Amino acid sequence: MISVQLPDGSQRQFEAPVTVAQVAASIGAGLAKAALAGKVDGVVVDTSYLIDHDIKLAIITDKDPEGLDVIRHSTAHLLAYAVKELFPDAQVTIGPVIENGFYYDFAYKRPFTPEDLVAIEKKMGELAKKDEPVTRKVLPRDEAVAYFKSIGEAYKAEIIESIPADQDVSLYTEGAFTDLCRGPHVPSTGKLKVFKLMKLAGAYWRGDAKNEMLQRVYGTAWAKKEEQEAYLHMLEEAEKRDHRKLGRALDLFHFQDEAPGMIFWHPKGWTIWQQVEQYMRRVYQDSGYQEVKAPQILDRTLWEKTGHWENYRDNMFTTDSENRSYALKPMNCPGHVQIFNANLHSYRDLPLRFGEFGQCHRNEPSGALHGMMRVRGFTQDDGHIFCTEEQVQDEVAAFDKVVRDVYSKFGFTDIAVKLALRPEKRVGEDAVWDKAENALREAIRASGTEWEELPGEGAFYGPKIEYHLKDSIGRSWQCGTMQVDFSMPGRLGAEYVTEDNGRKVPVMLHRAIVGSLERFIGMLIENHAGAMPLWLAPVQVVVLNISESQAEYVQNVVQTLKKQGFRVESDLRNEKITYKIRQHSLQKPPYILVVGDKERDANTVAVRARGNVDLGVMPIDVLVERLKTEIETKA
Repeated sequence: MISVQLPDGSQRQFEAPVTVAQVAASIGAGLAKAALAGKVDGVVVDTSYLIDHDIKLAIITDKDPEGLDVIRHSTAHLLAYAVKELFPDAQVTIGPVIENGFYYDFAYKRPFTPEDLVAIEKKMGELAKKDEPVTRKVLPRDEAVAYFKSIGEAYKAEIIESIPADQDVSLYTEGAFTDLCRGPHVPSTGKLKVFKLMKLAGAYWRGDAKNEMLQRVYGTAWAKKEEQEAYLHMLEEAEKRDHRKLGRALDLFHFQDEAPGMIFWHPKGWTIWQQVEQYMRRVYQDSGYQEVKAPQILDRTLWEKTGHWENYRDNMFTTDSENRSYALKPMNCPGHVQIFNANLHSYRDLPLRFGEFGQCHRNEPSGALHGMMRVRGFTQDDGHIFCTEEQVQDEVAAFDKVVRDVYSKFGFTDIAVKLALRPEKRVGEDAVWDKAENALREAIRASGTEWEELPGEGAFYGPKIEYHLKDSIGRSWQCGTMQVDFSMPGRLGAEYVTEDNGRKVPVMLHRAIVGSLERFIGMLIENHAGAMPLWLAPVQVVVLNISESQAEYVQNVVQTLKKQGFRVESDLRNEKITYKIRQHSLQKPPYILVVGDKERDANTVAVRARGNVDLGVMPIDVLVERLKTEIETKA
């Protein structure tokens, strides 16, 4: 007998080997119809997978995350099938699942056009409606190479030739199309109902610029139509909110080729920067941090001691002077260790918290640069805590409270916590990593927070907690971090005097709340669609006159508000008031004040809040109190 244990703990017995599909059918017709794949002892497999021994099994449907991956993977193959139907001379290469969708790269004699994209998507729909079964077969490597060469698929043959000769490979067939793939796939094309092709792009074969350029077709696929519609709506909103477009439209900043990955801040953009920095400076002070400043350039020997030269060298900008090699700092931590080492510290001094708005430079590939979100020069709200092992949990818990409060002030309340664990390329012994990872787990557990673990995604010197923020249109952004480091302080000779007058290496906690200020401001711009809350807005109030007779009063209002610390502009042009209101509204100030003869004579202003909300007429002192309250509460 073969025993199959289901997720609810129940067991099903079978006298002979059975497929995943047959197990699903034994449970119920509804589940059999919904089954997309199975998870056998934790591994996702096709519904045709034959079970010939005792296992644990979960039936995967479109309600499961794994089910969506199977749908997207299968839709990538459906795309290739459609392309081959329409363009038989095209060669297929690779087509993986990516976030929210998939892509497939093709070699073809001419560029695909937008019209081709429409035709391909239509053909995909026709093929899906045929509901053709998707079948799997396994061939020896050399036999598979010969097969793909025989049908003119040189790229597929090249991929298979890179596989060891003693290995078999799996092929999947749907209708007239056969492709190389590990799987798994949906049982038939009829399971693929909701998809859309998104765009065309170029891509080098195997990602190497020395190879030929291929054509990449991007698509998205979902389990339900409403999920795809929500995603497409989010993309439309993201396009409207693109910080690069808003940066130009609102005159905040710009980029140019002479400084790739660097930002030219304009006065209004730099005003936003200053508000963020000054607020974070107060957070530093209130949380017991001492602000420091370390050099921008440090000798190579220091970077060798930290492990950066070996593990991070390709991302560092370097220079030479007087027969010595230096590097622009890609991070602030080694400099903070030097400040710690400059004095002898006792256990009574710990925890010692240093903070720096440290400017860093990383030599990111030009193709990876993306506006303010991925730059080469950036400033971190960086902090480092030197503490004992016993203090780690309390420090992480205290940081968690602070970080959540800060995010809420900026308008982010949906926060996911993830724990990034040891990467393959790292420094330190496994025992040290065990201790560091467990310390973070215990700290998160103590704070009552749920978390997700990310194997292999930690920094090379230690694991880290990541805070992922969901914005107003549902996108997730990785932002703050808390990293525990048992390695770098010792590598750089950091010690403190223990209670028994011995010497011990402190634990170093690396922490950032907003992380890169550039990236965080880009997030804020997109989250608020450029309509920054009052406390962050570069121009908080604009005062407009209706006619020349109110010009002097407008200037008095401006000066009164400026003396109260508000950022104010006026517009005294001889234009219609409706035109001036409309034009200034495009710049998204929180408040527009309109002054006519009645307001001038009564020492009042007519107040319009952003979004053309008429708040009526109010005295200046009442307006001042309203603005102060809104700024203080960061509403």
